[in-house]
Amino acid sequence: MKTRSMKTSFAALFAVSAVLAAGLAAAQEPQLNLPRVRLAAGMHQIDAQVASAPDQRMTGLMYRQEMPQHEGMLFIFEQPSQQCFWMKNTLLPLSTAFVADDGTIVNIEDMAPQTLNSHCSAKPVRYVLEMNKGWFAKKGIKPGAKLSGAPFR
Repeated sequence: MKTRSMKTSFAALFAVSAVLAAGLAAAQEPQLNLPRVRLAAGMHQIDAQVASAPDQRMTGLMYRQEMPQHEGMLFIFEQPSQQCFWMKNTLLPLSTAFVADDGTIVNIEDMAPQTLNSHCSAKPVRYVLEMNKGWFAKKGIKPGAKLSGAPFR
């Protein structure tokens, strides 16, 4: 009797482990099918995925191996507040623009991959735009510049 119960216990443990492993593997997939919005920074066009739900914002650009230069991710929060970002499980170096309701860039932070350092907005914002590291600098876009597009109208 003891042997049967141990076999049952091992089978149950194996089943639970398999479910957890499958969930972990699914959780480590990059978000590639979020809604998109067209933004502009002067003459520069941006194709941004929109992360507006809490789980979408929490995953962000984690696990992405690459991202085209004209693409990024726009994080939209319910209300302006100080936003802080880190790079846990994020494989790409990123530049992050913290953006006011009217599209004005408040500050830009460069972030190293797979680090836990906090990078925060200099004042309360509702929007955060992540692009490949150096994108803003290469385009001459600095704090005070304005982004345009549907979210900022």
